[in-house]
Amino acid sequence: MRISKSSILFTFLLMFTSVAGLSTVTHAETLAFKVGKVVTFDDQERVINNATVIVVDGKITAIGKSKEIMIPAGAKVIEHEDLWLVPGMVECHNHTGGGSPDLHDYVYLTNPGLRTLESLVPDNPEMVRARAGGVTTILTIPGSGNNMSGFGTILKTAGGSVEESVLKAPGSLKIAQAGNPERYLYGVGRSFMNFNTRQTLRKAKDYHLARTEWEDGKLAVEPAFNLNWEEFRPLFRRETVASVHTQIYQVLMTTVKMVAGEFNIRTVLDHSTFDAWKVAPLVNENESIYTINGPRQLHYDRTQRRLMGNAARWWQGGVRKLGINTDSPVVPQEELFYQASMACYYGWKPYEALKGVTRIPAEALMMDHRLGSITVGLDADFCLWTGDPIDPRSSCEMTVIDGEVTYEASEKRVF
Repeated sequence: MRISKSSILFTFLLMFTSVAGLSTVTHAETLAFKVGKVVTFDDQERVINNATVIVVDGKITAIGKSKEIMIPAGAKVIEHEDLWLVPGMVECHNHTGGGSPDLHDYVYLTNPGLRTLESLVPDNPEMVRARAGGVTTILTIPGSGNNMSGFGTILKTAGGSVEESVLKAPGSLKIAQAGNPERYLYGVGRSFMNFNTRQTLRKAKDYHLARTEWEDGKLAVEPAFNLNWEEFRPLFRRETVASVHTQIYQVLMTTVKMVAGEFNIRTVLDHSTFDAWKVAPLVNENESIYTINGPRQLHYDRTQRRLMGNAARWWQGGVRKLGINTDSPVVPQEELFYQASMACYYGWKPYEALKGVTRIPAEALMMDHRLGSITVGLDADFCLWTGDPIDPRSSCEMTVIDGEVTYEASEKRVF
């Protein structure tokens, strides 16, 4: 395998400009949370009553019934035996983690070289509200005014600096098919948009394959290094995902066929509203596709002359990798739980809806090894609620991120 000087330099630069799991936060305390109920969403789907969760150095180290868990000597005990402890919510489609003008920089119809990492504003007021609403992780992505607006960043809603907040960059490639991009510049049709998206992905894939062949010693001459295409390589290695703004069944069908099918990219179907649920049989054929519905939770189907619950229709179609997003600030990120509540009002299942704002989006973003469930070894990101978060009467009383209490309603209630 050959490694060029330029590749070494690029790797060195990534240590400072592309952050993947870097954190300078220290966690001194050992905490024990004694609560009324823990909804784990772990591999056994356990729901534990009268439970204790132990946190050491920002990680979950033990979960179980309080009578079976030994609290370490010197641990700080936080006792709320009337509250539910659930995983922190994960928002898959967010535009409030950075400066809005930078996130909506529509220079060309495809902007493959742009990314949100440089525009982040950690711990901004929207993140304070997110924590108060039980949201602990977001994917901040560029807008949808063009077909390909750049790379998003996965970050915690706490942390005073980029290094403290960012989990993964790039966290996804933002693609938008139809709808908003049709208004780009002079106006473009779907035929050209599909062509333009495809030819951009082909250029990126050709670059990736050429660089891979050279690294494996199959090419004698190093292909020209191109920073524009370099961050696409994790997409083709299936190490990150494409977040696709896609709605109505014809456009969603093209996304499934092109992005997930032709290019074999792990795909997150954002929005997936109106009558997109009609593509459920096609989505079910590809196990790596996740459907993150929202923010609209209902659609009037003129063919059947009745209102449809979008999430409910996806579920009825057999789609189980199903979650909810807010497209914040279209709907505020702190109302993620309420979007899930609406999905249930229109026919979805409450337990699955709660999973659809915790475990499912963590899996969709390939971050379930850190987030989305109450599991030993994972980040201590969770919230304490007065009851089921899917019940709008419930409120978030405490938010814990990386083992630190980042919101406490008893001190300063936001909602």
